[in-house]
Parts: sequence; structure tokens; C-alpha cells
Amino acid sequence: MMLSFFDQFMSPMYLGIPLIALALTLPWLLFPTPSARWLNNRLLTLQNWFIGRFAHELFMPVNVPGHKWAVLLTSLMMFLISLNMLGLLPYTFTPTTQLSLNMGLAFPLWLATVIIGMRNQPTHALGHLLPEGTPTLLIPILIIIETISLFIRPLALGVRLTANLTAGHLLIQLIATAAAVLLPLMPAVAILTMTLLFLLTLLEVAVAMIQAYVFVLLLSLYLQENV
Repeated sequence: MMLSFFDQFMSPMYLGIPLIALALTLPWLLFPTPSARWLNNRLLTLQNWFIGRFAHELFMPVNVPGHKWAVLLTSLMMFLISLNMLGLLPYTFTPTTQLSLNMGLAFPLWLATVIIGMRNQPTHALGHLLPEGTPTLLIPILIIIETISLFIRPLALGVRLTANLTAGHLLIQLIATAAAVLLPLMPAVAILTMTLLFLLTLLEVAVAMIQAYVFVLLLSLYLQENV
């Protein structure tokens, strides 16, 4: 029996070894790999269509130099969706509920976009810190505010993904616990609660996919500003 609702977000251990590495490796084993045949099966065709469509929509507003990031961001999108979806299965662990993992993904990619902007077009990159036509008295204040907002971006990326998944998992567990307690006492109310639990699970599936898309979309917008 769990001591706390937050125990489900602890990284499981086996023989003193954290199993988060196994949870991070498992999604890659589920994706079908292209074969040497001329014709692909339905699953490979659907996967290739989804990847191509997603990359086209994501990089449509990005300049041509930024298209080099297509493979990286598309792989990240598939990886995050797989982790979020697998975490909804019973007796599983969701690595993306860990802020350390999300920050480990967000900070290097955000820093890479900033370094690209400072290297290729430093004037344009620094120009984002001060809007055109700003009054002289407001220049120091706006530079400080824009600098803080720039450094908050990776934190916002990691916290957004962590908070949404954590809140959804907690709500599912609370409603499931309420349904289990009410079932012998008030069966009718328990059935309504289980119906709500089913609808909430469907919503959480959508949230798992949307949050992965939002994470990658914001990275592409940061990339667009710097290329």
C-alpha cells in the first residue's frame, strides 16, 4: 500500500538500480524499423505519413537553415509521446513527471537555439531584448525584463510538461480511489465516478499527446527567432 499519492512519481528501484533508464529505453523498441523491401506494411506507412506530416507542419514557418533540426525535433516528439502514453498503463512509471528529466531535455535544446542566434546573427538576437521605439527611461528596465524572460524559457518548458502530467496522474488516482471506496457503500455513485474516471483517462491521453507537441512546438518557435 502506498504511503502517499506522490509515491507513484518516485523512480522505481531494483537491486539499488533506478529503473528510469529502462523506462527511457523501452519506447525505442516499440517503433517499427524500415525494411529493405520496396513496399512497406500498413504500420510503417502510417508511421512514415505521421512523421512526414508532423515535420512539414512544424517547420513550415521556420527558415531553411532551421530545417536541419527536423530529425532531432521529430524524434523528440515521438519520444515524448511514447513516454507519456506508456506512463498511463498500469504498473508503469512516467519519466516525464520528473522535473530533472524535463529540464535535461529543455535546457540544452534551448541553449543551442540561443547559441545559434548569437553566432549567426548577434545583432538580431540581441535586438529581441529591446523593442524598437522604447522610451529612453524604460530601456534599462525592459532589458532586464526581457533577459529574465529569456532565461525563464527552459524552466517554463520543463515545469509545464511536469505539472500537466503530474496533475493528470494525481487526479486519476484520486478519482480511482474514490470509486473503489464508494463501490461497496453507494454502487450508483461509484458507477458515475467510474464513468468520470473513464472520461478523464481519455482526456489524459489527449493531454499526453498535446503536451509533447507543445514542448516541441515551443522549441521550434525559439529556433525560428534565432535563424
